[in-house]
Amino acid sequence: MEGRERRLAYLQHAALSSIMTETVPPPPEGFVPSPRGPYTTHNGPMFHRIGEGGSFDHAFFVLPRHCNSMGIVHGGMLATFLDGLLARAVFGSTGAQSVTLHLSMDFLSAARKGQWVFGEAKVTRAAKEITFAEARIHADGRDVLRGSGVFKKAGGRT
Repeated sequence: MEGRERRLAYLQHAALSSIMTETVPPPPEGFVPSPRGPYTTHNGPMFHRIGEGGSFDHAFFVLPRHCNSMGIVHGGMLATFLDGLLARAVFGSTGAQSVTLHLSMDFLSAARKGQWVFGEAKVTRAAKEITFAEARIHADGRDVLRGSGVFKKAGGRT
């Protein structure tokens, strides 16, 4: 097994392990566990599906550890979800890994424990090194957050 394949196998195992230790219902139709890096795996479990036209949709089920003291999803969790969602859209469009230069978000309503939170993102502009993307995050038919980001192709100086 090549290094990349071994890493993907580990990440898939880690994603599935986190699912098995907490009560998370089966994901909505078409969504599968999303192999991610250690930070995102720790904050997950995250799921994804390839949408119409090749879009990459994300989802997570709100667990108690995702919530703040008011019982709603912590803004930091939504920011983490947004960053990963946008970065994946950039990767899907450019084929290159990137780093976040700027992240902007508007919180519109709350998501709560026991809800599925979904996100869709798209690239709005791509140049040689810099890519712009925007996203919508929603739960139970209500917009929770709208955000955008600016990403730089990894490997260069930021």
